Amino acid sequence: MSKLVIVESPAKTHTIGSYLGSEYKVVSSKGHIRDLATSGKYGLGVDVDNNFEPNYIEISGKKRDISALKKDVKESEFVYLATDPDREGEAISWHLFDDLGIKENNYERVVFNEITAPAVKEAFNHTRKIDMDLVKSQETRRILDRIIGFRLSKLMQSKTGGKSAGRVQSVALKLVVDREREIESFIPEEYWDVTAHFKDFDASLEKYKNDKLELHNEDEVNDVLNKLNEEYIIENIEEKTKKRKGVMPFTTSTLQQACINKFNYSSSKTMQVAQKLYEGINIGSETTGLITYMRTDSTRLSPIFINEAYKYIEDNFGSQYKGAVKVGKKNDNVQDAHEAIRPTSLYRTPEQMKKYLSNDEYKIYSIIYARALASLMADGEILSTTVILDNNDYKFKATGVQETFDGFLRVYRDYFSASENILPDMSKYNGKVSTKDVETEQKFTKPVSRYTEATLIEEMEKLGIGRPSTYATTMKILRDRAYVEVKEKKFYPTEIGIETTDKLQEFFSDIINVDYTAKMEEDLDEIADDHKDNIPVLREFYDKFEPLVKQAFDEMEKKAPTLTGNKCPQCGSDMVIRKSRYGEFEACSNYPKCKYIKQEEKEEVPAKELIPCPKCGGHIVEKISRRGKVFYGCDNYPKCDQAYWDEPNGEYCPQCGKPLVVHGKRSPVTKCSECDYIK
Repeated sequence: MSKLVIVESPAKTHTIGSYLGSEYKVVSSKGHIRDLATSGKYGLGVDVDNNFEPNYIEISGKKRDISALKKDVKESEFVYLATDPDREGEAISWHLFDDLGIKENNYERVVFNEITAPAVKEAFNHTRKIDMDLVKSQETRRILDRIIGFRLSKLMQSKTGGKSAGRVQSVALKLVVDREREIESFIPEEYWDVTAHFKDFDASLEKYKNDKLELHNEDEVNDVLNKLNEEYIIENIEEKTKKRKGVMPFTTSTLQQACINKFNYSSSKTMQVAQKLYEGINIGSETTGLITYMRTDSTRLSPIFINEAYKYIEDNFGSQYKGAVKVGKKNDNVQDAHEAIRPTSLYRTPEQMKKYLSNDEYKIYSIIYARALASLMADGEILSTTVILDNNDYKFKATGVQETFDGFLRVYRDYFSASENILPDMSKYNGKVSTKDVETEQKFTKPVSRYTEATLIEEMEKLGIGRPSTYATTMKILRDRAYVEVKEKKFYPTEIGIETTDKLQEFFSDIINVDYTAKMEEDLDEIADDHKDNIPVLREFYDKFEPLVKQAFDEMEKKAPTLTGNKCPQCGSDMVIRKSRYGEFEACSNYPKCKYIKQEEKEEVPAKELIPCPKCGGHIVEKISRRGKVFYGCDNYPKCDQAYWDEPNGEYCPQCGKPLVVHGKRSPVTKCSECDYIK
């Protein structure tokens, strides 16, 4: 072996290895290999008094993987670091370089936006060194998130019912809480609609003479009805040809929004499925990535894809369907590091790929394919008709829309709401129509809608809160921490969510807000572009933040524990609900003088037997460690100490015969518990 390629995900190793040939060995780091320690001041793993020097340690459970990587590096003549094409991936490459002892003249960084044979091979012709500005930007983000997360989470746990707080999640939660309060304070106003029903169409009352008419109560409505007669004069007919604007290709945010709305997929599920489409699908003749990198905020498309798309459109639909390349609105929040999400080839149609894909993969591939192709097709055209009818100076309006050219909807109609309402030929009425059928309807103005997952992601992107890789995680945290409840797809803040937001705003309103969080993202972008030094950014933040934390610990009123209505059997004091890192429990309110804790009566549930113990013949069962972590150990303990941190799946390694286990949550992989075999 002479050339080593290190990627992040095990799923990529076989795919990329098949492109490069036998002189390359492709291995996986399985994501990050190091993270900040939890030692030092406040457990931050950062020396805040020494230019925020980070203290990195190898991630628990990765010792065997790291040893294998070091061995591979030592045996290789040259190393290519091919982690993901974003700041996170750049940081992982740097950690690999630093921790594995790779020499400066013995490596190159390889970046590709799609996992296809041509793209990967071309990337190896344009290698570079690690971009330390990108690394510093990611490192700064990690340090900021660690400081804010650790300090505020500990504060919330000690003073409120909240479990955590964070730089992005707390601002997103504030948006939800603020929206709820806006809805609660809304005062509805009465208004009435008046509609005249004719034989072939309807018309709505809009104006009196030239002034917009608003009816606020039934008396005003009856006054209008008393002045109307049965005959309506056709005063004006206006026909206009209008464009039906096409769509932009997907960014991370717009893909998540579309899949939430169309398929009811969470943002997390959307990203998990898209990750598989990106990493590679076996399509019979080869394994290839079907879409480009799915974490992006850009709507830019590569010239190669644009040319391929134009040829495909002309060949399949005709030249009249070719549209202009759409340019998105300039947005200071957009990094534009990679192009938009698109299929790697338009000639791999969803119908052709369907037999190789799961139902979820097929749906998401189909909408990405259709969106990218539609973005380069011509706008649709509609004929818009507006008819004004007069009845004693009361103006009624009827509108109609008729599609005259489908354009981009030729491929995107299934994902686009476009209805027609065709008016009859008005010339047949000889300038007037009659009806006695006039309907009135009482209505009330409505407050702004609660956020859904899709609209909250849209709002975060618009405001510059977070980045493409953070949206799905933020949504999951809000639900998992019970800060929001989801009812009919809408986000309702819980009591804990409201309390957490109010406490943070009481002491941290200058930091936990939209403007400050967006400004922090801009600072991170400037660090990435080598326009700012990260140390002054961190120092300015910390010098402002830490005094507020200390003040909050001193002055924030602690939430009183909830009374249970029971009395302590030892001292007679009230029993209350308290919380620990392992959940709620009932204890005496007279603590620490009285340390009575009510013991829950638990039904004995037999442990689930997974596989026979390979050491003693007993059974490997699920267990809980002293720290509350799940592991899998022999039921003959302490006589037998056989144990696994990953769950055995009941299969055995074809290389060494040892049990196979399922490793990882973000991108689970089945591997051997002993050797380097990966299924």
